[in-house]
Amino acid sequence: MEAVSRTAQWTAAARALESERTDALFVDPYARTVAADTGFRLLDRYAGAGTVEFLAIRTTYLDRAVRQAVAERGIRQVVFLASGMDTRPYRLPWPEGVTVYELDRPALLEAKAQLLAEAAAELPAGVTRHPVAVDLAKEWSDALCAAGWQERTPTLWVAEGLMFFLPEDAVRRLLTTVASVSAPGTVLLGDFASRVSLINPMARKFLGALKEDGNPWLFGTDHPETFLTECGWQPQEVRQPGEEGAEFDRWPYPVVDRAVAGVPRSFLFTADLPQA
Repeated sequence: MEAVSRTAQWTAAARALESERTDALFVDPYARTVAADTGFRLLDRYAGAGTVEFLAIRTTYLDRAVRQAVAERGIRQVVFLASGMDTRPYRLPWPEGVTVYELDRPALLEAKAQLLAEAAAELPAGVTRHPVAVDLAKEWSDALCAAGWQERTPTLWVAEGLMFFLPEDAVRRLLTTVASVSAPGTVLLGDFASRVSLINPMARKFLGALKEDGNPWLFGTDHPETFLTECGWQPQEVRQPGEEGAEFDRWPYPVVDRAVAGVPRSFLFTADLPQA
C-alpha cells in the first residue's frame, strides 16, 4: 500500500484498543485483524497528544451520526470517502436495503479485502457493499456511478480522517464536487484539523513522524463552518473533542473556547445541503 494508506491501519489499531476496554464505547471485532502488525507499530510511533483518545471519540461520534442519518432520515445510500480500514459496513446495525460504497486506492482495498476474508467477515443481512478503487485527489465520480451509485438519491457521505492529508485546493474540489452531485436530503459527516494544528510545537514529534513516513498533514482550517459553507454545505453542528456531544468520557484535556486564538484543535462535523 501507499504510505498514506498505512495510516488506516494505525487508526484501526486505536479502534482495537478501545474495543478491548471493559467500558468500550464501541466494539470493532475486525479492528485488530485489519490493523495487523503495521497498525500497532504506527500506533507506538504516533503516540501522544491524545491521538488514541481522539480516534475513539471520532469513531463514536461518526458511528452515532451514521446511525442517526439512516434511521431518522431514511438514507439508504452511503459513501465512505477514503474508507481505509474502516469496518462499519460489517459492524454497524444497518436497516434493510442499505447500499454502501467504499472509495479508496486500489492497493488498500485489495489488502483490506484479503484481511477481512481471512477473518471470515460477513456483512449483515440486507446490506450491499461496493468497493470502488479511485484516487480522490483526481476525478472519481464516474467510477462511483459505474458501481451503481444513484445521483438523484439522497446520500450519506462520510469523510473520516481524510482532509488533513490533502492540499487545500484538493479538499475544496472534493467537497464542492460532492455537493454538486448530491440530491436534496444528503448528509455529510467528517472531521477537520485546525490550521494551528499543523504547526503545533507540542505535536512536533507526531507531525514529524507523519512527514518522515510520507503522510504529512497538508490542510487545516480554524473556521470549519465558513469552509464548509464555501464548499456548498450547510453546517448543522461542529464539535471539538471534549465538548458536549463529542466527549464520551475519553477526552483528557480541558476544552478551550474557540474565541481563544492560536490553539490547536480538531473538529467533528455534520452538514447537509442548503435548502433550495
